[in-house]
Amino acid sequence: MKTFIKNARYFWAGGDSEVRENVSILVENSQIVAVGDAAQLAPMAADARNIDASELIVIPGLVNTHHHFYQTLTRNFPKVQDAKLFTWLVRLYPLWARITPDDFGLATTIATLELLKSGCTTAVDHSYLVPDGQSNLYYKQVEAARKTGMRFHLCRGSMSRSKKDGGLPPDSVVQNEDVIMKETDELVGKVHEAQRGGMTRIIVAPCSPFSVTRELMIEAKKYATSKGLKAHTHLAETKDEEEFCIKEFGMRPFKLMEDLGWMDENSFYAHCVHMSPEEVVAMGKAQGGVAHCPTSNMRLASGIAPIVEMLKANVPVSLAVDGSASNDCSNMMLEIRNCMLLQRVLKTADCMTA
Repeated sequence: MKTFIKNARYFWAGGDSEVRENVSILVENSQIVAVGDAAQLAPMAADARNIDASELIVIPGLVNTHHHFYQTLTRNFPKVQDAKLFTWLVRLYPLWARITPDDFGLATTIATLELLKSGCTTAVDHSYLVPDGQSNLYYKQVEAARKTGMRFHLCRGSMSRSKKDGGLPPDSVVQNEDVIMKETDELVGKVHEAQRGGMTRIIVAPCSPFSVTRELMIEAKKYATSKGLKAHTHLAETKDEEEFCIKEFGMRPFKLMEDLGWMDENSFYAHCVHMSPEEVVAMGKAQGGVAHCPTSNMRLASGIAPIVEMLKANVPVSLAVDGSASNDCSNMMLEIRNCMLLQRVLKTADCMTA
């Protein structure tokens, strides 16, 4: 299928490129195949769907690197409006435990359409909740994302450590580790599109240090490496997490990731708020990535991530909206603004330019 975006009022290709006027773009399937003058591209676009962009601005699609789509259905829950992360999770788990696979599909439709409205065309959904073992929810999500047209990087998340084992989630939303790995492999085999321009990708993503075991973290990373997949998890989001890791594992969250063999260029982490200067430098050397979620970090009073220092240390930093229950919306333009403003609160007005 071809789409011909004709005569954009303004066109910016990103980076240091100049803003151009009256530019046309030809898209074939999931890839841009030509950019230039409408008359020059017209012969290649004879059978294309046409979009008149004469009153529009065309920019590169934004990439949201961390979300929880299912939370789109549980915004503004009264009991968690003033709660920090651990309390917030414990109060929401019983509600989330009742979400069905069809609900996951609906939430994916809502979340992707909302993201598209703010210019986001690629989204990572960290989907770690499997109520009552209903893992067909992942296929419902893939189906929904394909209908809306979002380039979808689905994190096959997991939780294996329930409350009875010293974790936070209830038994009804966790799975056995053998089942997790078996179902992850099946999902990769059925929906992962490794080719250039693939619209559906799978990421291996245990939830967090306080909801999975060390063994699952190690096994998940080994599997991701063997399949050429990215790995993702939450890291250093709150002081509570830091205290949990020191008490449970005898080390800070960053050191735990190093110890588990996770700290490399094929892993990226949500939040990374509570990082020491030495850890930031080490992450830059390892090229572990960060999905920065400024609005969520404000909403849950988690803290302010040291983004200026990360950029100076050559840490790959991206932006993300996080789940709608800790953000209340999915607006990438808002995240860009909040990222800049939060760093200015800590530093100076010119520490991050507009």
